[in-house]
Amino acid sequence: MLLFGPPGSGKGTQAVLLADLLRLPRISTGDIFRQQVKERTGLGREVEAILQARGLVSDELVNRIVERRLEQPDCAGGFILDGYPRTVPQARMLDQMLARMGRGKVVVNLLVDYNIIVGRIIARRSCPVCGASYNLVSKPPQQDSVCDRDGAALVQREDDTEEVMRKRFEAYDQQTLPVMDFFRAAGYRVVEVVGGNGAPEGLTAAIRARLDAE
Repeated sequence: MLLFGPPGSGKGTQAVLLADLLRLPRISTGDIFRQQVKERTGLGREVEAILQARGLVSDELVNRIVERRLEQPDCAGGFILDGYPRTVPQARMLDQMLARMGRGKVVVNLLVDYNIIVGRIIARRSCPVCGASYNLVSKPPQQDSVCDRDGAALVQREDDTEEVMRKRFEAYDQQTLPVMDFFRAAGYRVVEVVGGNGAPEGLTAAIRARLDAE
């Protein structure tokens, strides 16, 4: 299963919930990078050097890391890919991997109105003391801008602004739309599910229902 969704759509949360529901490993390239670096593997050292130099990890290196992960025994019964592939070259390489493995493929694409995401993101606040998270719309503190636990003034992350989010959406569209076009042209099953402001578990149930229905 390949899971896609715009920044702030809750894609990461859905990947975790679906992995638990379907009893499949969730595979995130970010998690793989961190694990490889932590274990000081050859690939990990390559990634660490690139990141320390503020460079971009190449498609070739990302593909090698993902391929190695998919060869692990826990992936024998299937897996959920979260955040990969991000580019058409990565998608082509993945297609070749899956063909060699004889895998069926399904793409789950979360459709969430960007305005809804912006409204939710810019309302996020956190406590700088205890780390508690709030949302001024869906999960407000008992007192305006004050943490319920310790009374500290809540803060907003620097990148939780509309300007930053719009730029992230633009980058996502530029990268992801060609990848989705590739999947459709290659005959992948694509399941699109509309998300929004509901509970994450509700969206998980909707995804499962669509998967079972088609």
